[in-house]
Amino acid sequence: MLTIGQLASYAGVTVRAVRHYHAKGLLPEPERDHSGYRRYDAAAVVELIRIRILAEAGVPLSRVRELLAAGDEGFAVAVAEIDRRLRAEIRDRQRHRERISQLAAGDSLALPPEAVAYLDRMHEYGFPERVIEIERDSWILLAAQMPDQMSAFMAIKHAQIEDEPLRRLYLDIGDLADCAADDPRLPALADRVVAFLEAAAARSAGVVEEEPISADLIALLDAAFVEAFACAPRLFQLLEERGFIGWTDIRRIDPAG
Repeated sequence: MLTIGQLASYAGVTVRAVRHYHAKGLLPEPERDHSGYRRYDAAAVVELIRIRILAEAGVPLSRVRELLAAGDEGFAVAVAEIDRRLRAEIRDRQRHRERISQLAAGDSLALPPEAVAYLDRMHEYGFPERVIEIERDSWILLAAQMPDQMSAFMAIKHAQIEDEPLRRLYLDIGDLADCAADDPRLPALADRVVAFLEAAAARSAGVVEEEPISADLIALLDAAFVEAFACAPRLFQLLEERGFIGWTDIRRIDPAG
């Protein structure tokens, strides 16, 4: 007859595991002998080994008792079901590993390739890191909400960044990120933004926007711009004085509204 320590050693488990299996009702707990010790026989060792093998195979302890009591056919069915569950878990974990490995790819984790290429282009043209971060976060939000529109959005942005006057305007906006509201350069900057908007409006006359950005998302993106650029409220005011409102989706003020 064996002590609990000897039983655990024969079965290749810990004493703590034996007590856990007792508590779960998987392994009968013998009565204490006259010396106050619990003694185990060979049958207990065999049963404990079967429990250990099932547990190591990934069988939930809640189902171990069922499998121990099952006949050959029931055991085969239960094992097949557990195997399907384990294979599904393996697939899920593999997908998680793939996502984790993508973390090393930086922006490409949350952005399509054309957006990553656009941010790379901004780096090449010397845009301040702060401006690039605002662009990146904005495109992450748009990609999450409007994934089917990203290709069209990025085609426009790639064309804009390759336009030298417009690129210069973007760079100058970035340079004024921390300027005060009374900075004398702001009115001229607002004039340049308006000139671009008017020229763009003339080129796109009659074109209907197929899927406009939602008002909630526009408000979120505008708020991010205001938070990042101290001069944003004053710039918005200057644009409004010139007949335009907004930033993410700048619109001419409707005279009737």
